[in-house]
Amino acid sequence: MFLYNLTLQQPTAITQATLGNFSGTKQQEILVARNSVLELLRPDSDTGKVHSLLTHQVFGIIRSIAPFRLTGASKDYIVVGSDSGKIVILEYNPEKNVFDRVHEETFGKSGCRRIVPGQYLAADPKGRAVMIGAIEKQKLVYILNRDASTKLTISSPLEAHKSHTLVHDIVGVDVGFENPVFACIEVDYADADQDPLGEAFQNAEKVLTYYELDLGLNHVVRKWSDPIDTRSNKLIAVPGGVDGPSGVLVCTEDYITWKHQDHPAVRVPIPRRPDPLNPMPTNNGEDFDTGRGVIIVSSVMHKLKKGFFIWAQTEDGDIFKITMDYSAGADGAIGGVQNLKIKYLDTIPVATSMCLLKSGFLFVASEFGNHYLYQIVNLGDDDEQTEYQSAELPQGEDAEDVLVYFNPRPLLNLAMIDEMESISPLIDAKVLNLAGDDSPQIYALSGRGARSSFRTLRHGLEVSEMAVSELPGHPNAVWTVKANSQEQFDSFIIVSFVDATLVLSIGETVEEVTDTGFLNSTPTLTVAQLGDDALVQVYPRGIRHIRADRRVSEWKTPGNKAIVRAACNQRQVVIALSGGELVYFELDRSGQLNEYQDRKEFAAPITALSIGPIPEGRQRSSFLAVGCEDNTVRVISLDPDSCLQSMGVQAVTYTPVSLTIVQMMDTGTPVGTLYLLIGLQAGLLVRTTLDSITGTLSDTRLRLLGSRPVKLFNVTIQGSPAVLALSSRPWLSYTFQGRSKLIPLSFPMLEYGSSFCSEQCAEGIVAIESNNLHIITVEKLGNVFNHSVLPLKYTPRRFVLHQPSNNFAIIESEHNTWCPSEKTKKLEEKANSMDEGDGLVLEELPPDQFGLPRAEPGKWTSCIRVVNPRENETTHLIELDDNEAAFSITTCIFNGQNGETLLVVGTASNVTMSPRTCTSGQLHTYRFSQDGSSLELLHKTPIDEIPQSLCAFQGRLLVGMGRTLRVYDLGKKKLLRKCENKQFPNNILTIHTQGDRIVVGDVQESVLYASYRHFDNRIVIFADDTTPRWITTTTMLDYDTVAGGDKFGNLFVARLPAETSEEVDDDPTGNKLVYEKGYLQGAPHKLEHTAEFFIGETPTAISKTVLVPGGREIIVYITLMGTIGCAIPFQSKEDVDFFQTLEMHMRAKAPPLCGRDHLAYRSFYIPVRNVVDGDLCEHFNLLPATAKREIAEELDREVHEIAKKLEDVRNRVAF
Repeated sequence: MFLYNLTLQQPTAITQATLGNFSGTKQQEILVARNSVLELLRPDSDTGKVHSLLTHQVFGIIRSIAPFRLTGASKDYIVVGSDSGKIVILEYNPEKNVFDRVHEETFGKSGCRRIVPGQYLAADPKGRAVMIGAIEKQKLVYILNRDASTKLTISSPLEAHKSHTLVHDIVGVDVGFENPVFACIEVDYADADQDPLGEAFQNAEKVLTYYELDLGLNHVVRKWSDPIDTRSNKLIAVPGGVDGPSGVLVCTEDYITWKHQDHPAVRVPIPRRPDPLNPMPTNNGEDFDTGRGVIIVSSVMHKLKKGFFIWAQTEDGDIFKITMDYSAGADGAIGGVQNLKIKYLDTIPVATSMCLLKSGFLFVASEFGNHYLYQIVNLGDDDEQTEYQSAELPQGEDAEDVLVYFNPRPLLNLAMIDEMESISPLIDAKVLNLAGDDSPQIYALSGRGARSSFRTLRHGLEVSEMAVSELPGHPNAVWTVKANSQEQFDSFIIVSFVDATLVLSIGETVEEVTDTGFLNSTPTLTVAQLGDDALVQVYPRGIRHIRADRRVSEWKTPGNKAIVRAACNQRQVVIALSGGELVYFELDRSGQLNEYQDRKEFAAPITALSIGPIPEGRQRSSFLAVGCEDNTVRVISLDPDSCLQSMGVQAVTYTPVSLTIVQMMDTGTPVGTLYLLIGLQAGLLVRTTLDSITGTLSDTRLRLLGSRPVKLFNVTIQGSPAVLALSSRPWLSYTFQGRSKLIPLSFPMLEYGSSFCSEQCAEGIVAIESNNLHIITVEKLGNVFNHSVLPLKYTPRRFVLHQPSNNFAIIESEHNTWCPSEKTKKLEEKANSMDEGDGLVLEELPPDQFGLPRAEPGKWTSCIRVVNPRENETTHLIELDDNEAAFSITTCIFNGQNGETLLVVGTASNVTMSPRTCTSGQLHTYRFSQDGSSLELLHKTPIDEIPQSLCAFQGRLLVGMGRTLRVYDLGKKKLLRKCENKQFPNNILTIHTQGDRIVVGDVQESVLYASYRHFDNRIVIFADDTTPRWITTTTMLDYDTVAGGDKFGNLFVARLPAETSEEVDDDPTGNKLVYEKGYLQGAPHKLEHTAEFFIGETPTAISKTVLVPGGREIIVYITLMGTIGCAIPFQSKEDVDFFQTLEMHMRAKAPPLCGRDHLAYRSFYIPVRNVVDGDLCEHFNLLPATAKREIAEELDREVHEIAKKLEDVRNRVAF
């Protein structure tokens, strides 16, 4: 078995984000790292939307990113620390829209190792040096400069190593133009290593260390070291030089301390939320607060014209504004901090990184869930929140701890204006077609805590409907035109009916007008803006040329002939008369529309026409495309020298009903490619390349769009030409980041469309559906899935489909929070202990903004939910109480129950995660109501351990709990134990069955094959894996084959040898299985490894499914970080050889951006086996033309043949 791995959706989680002027303009961009993907985002300050400029797969794990700018420069470079063992400096090239690698310096081994630098990255604020550090021991400093030709130079690495030292954080200290200084939080464990009693470990102290780079002597010295609190976790650099007092803020549990060499430390407590479920400090100073400490997880610093401020966020999502009072001498020298002030600002989702833009926006890369762009309404100076100051609180090392509080409130200083969909963490997913659409939907559980959701992902671009209005009758076409060529916005919408034409003027409102010169009493075939300020209307009996002063000249059809098709651009009009006659008109310099002297006759009736766009600086378009009923499309020349002569013919399989010639910007250059798109009667779209000089047609591509004839319309999307293709569902062909895309729109079937541009809607589409006129926009071009979201209460764990009703049952459980009964009890205790005059309000904060209230470990809350995915609503919710949490769920049809489907939920009470224990477990058995919308409890069955996995098996139930696999049958008062096997290695996580065969996934020991023997009621393990794997998900591909993933990011396919499978099934007595001798301390038989591949993210669900109508079965997997990918089995040896050779050439010609060896990356834990990396192969389309030609010659193919093969392998089975 050979597989072809493709990514359908890039990871949506952001591991790090940073701000800079990467394109060299004044506009700021945001660079985000998504595990192995670098993405450049640009927030639009006018619309408040975030646009993706460039996405690049680096085929390596990005551990850290940092921007830096050489002194006096206007452009930021990007330093990347990855798992390649190299420091890589990148530059964004806005002309080609690519990242260029400027430097790549090797310093250590590859992989994410604790002593190899790359985990921490800090740049000197003045852009003179960068420090790259490891978790342990090694730190390297590189000096950055420019040479005589202003190119960036990088020095040899200077070592700042210290053995037996763990590093918690590194930042560059702003010291103006003095020698660069880097600050680190370090722990020396040398004594703890040697001490067998563990006292040294308890007494190990954290220190804040300054490393100074002496630019004169060219080496690094430890300049200053100062002990800090052992709970310190983060450093925030404070502006220095002429901007501020320099130094760093050391973030500790409950405190923030400013420290700098030769200055006394100043600290201020981090305000806490008053917990409604925990006692408050009493008035006499006694402290009963048992809550955990508050730590800072992210921060952002922003300089103003005078002064600066820092926003720091806690792990609850609360943002605090930190400001400082500091002294300044007469000579302008700034002294130390005298007063540190902290004040509550707002509460937003917990961020991995925050970026504050000069345009007044805050970008929040959320740790879990969607990412947000906020507008800053206020800086928090004028509200009534209490400001705590260090000057009013005890200072010094021996000062007693002080707890201060604030009252959380809804957003006041920030206003959310845009959000980027993120399905991370993606916990479970199923690919099913419950809606009866062309392609299946992905139903997914995502998110964490109160911000989690049940999502329905449909393949298609998200569409925003701006307006919809009913029309008087059933229209058959719609166009928009400008009154003259200089106008920015469209002036009229023209709607054609069977016997009339309606003209609407576009202003603040859309109104009908009658004095435009258009003929209203006839249907219209096409409308266009002609010349500078004229309009043209083509109707069945003639052409109407309307001047700016409303003078009208008409051309009437000869005899009893009628115009059947028409096409026009700004200077040319072509009409097809009944009988296959073609008439050509062109605008002369005086603005007169003149007919060309000759006409061209076709043997077959003409069914479609299209004129190409007029190239810049030209008078006319050279090409006309004509589609005829004889299943041909001809390209006709419109050049004066060879006018109406045939230049090329394309034979098609069905009648062409629509044509368009479009210039797509898919080459990464301003020229683009000229394409002829052909819509066929049978729902097929043909795209062929049109040579802009000779007019010849080549490189034909075919795609099935639906069951109805395909109509094509030219539109504009994000300033570039695009094509709207309408069949049984609407599709959009456009270019995104230099690549051609053809993706459906998530919108009902449309019948006709045109581009639309007005003040309110700069780039839209006006379309008709039945008797309605819709104005829609498409903005998020990078998202291939459209999301329907149903918010959930707690973190979802598993879900199952109830097939009779097509409803889902979901289990949700949350650790470290109170169950309903304990919450009520705590609130009552608090209410009783409070005095009436305290003025404190006892109410729980809204969980969706502030999160669920925290409890100590071992506390759980959980619920079971029934969801109707068609209406996207919850139909029934059952709360579990008494510290009980749900862990597994399945549906089961038990023997003797007349085929009724029951729901079984596995729960456990008082669970602790490490060591994994519980006081008791239970199996809840529920009956669905008649319509499947609610549940009724039948009974509960007590068990000993946590039931991690449930599976229906031959009219019974298989339960995996710890090391035990047990079979249960249905009883009247509880489930009845029938059979068990306690010989599984550690903890059963997944169970799949087929016939008598049971495939079990173990948490640590890969997969095991077992067989159920009916005659003596036993489960016997007969095969296991030779490689230990920390399984997260598995699925059976066939009777002998299993595919799965482990928590380290590996995908694998394992197969039972055919002879072993037959031997096991042909054993009539079953005794051979029982008495066979174990091999290698395991089962008697071993699995073969068919395929191995590293994807870099933990897979959480994997399934065998069909993704496109008429496609083959493929393996679809999803990962924790939101990636959706697939593995496509090859069908021929020729394809395997071709793609393996292409992959080999791509590794040589286009090595990964961050210096990682591609083969080593895909073999991170286990050597890659029988899998071709389709993502790398698809980078072929991004190569320069010369590199493409070289690879094509090596493969003995044409460049377009390779591109077509890459497109076909994806489109036939996926999207």
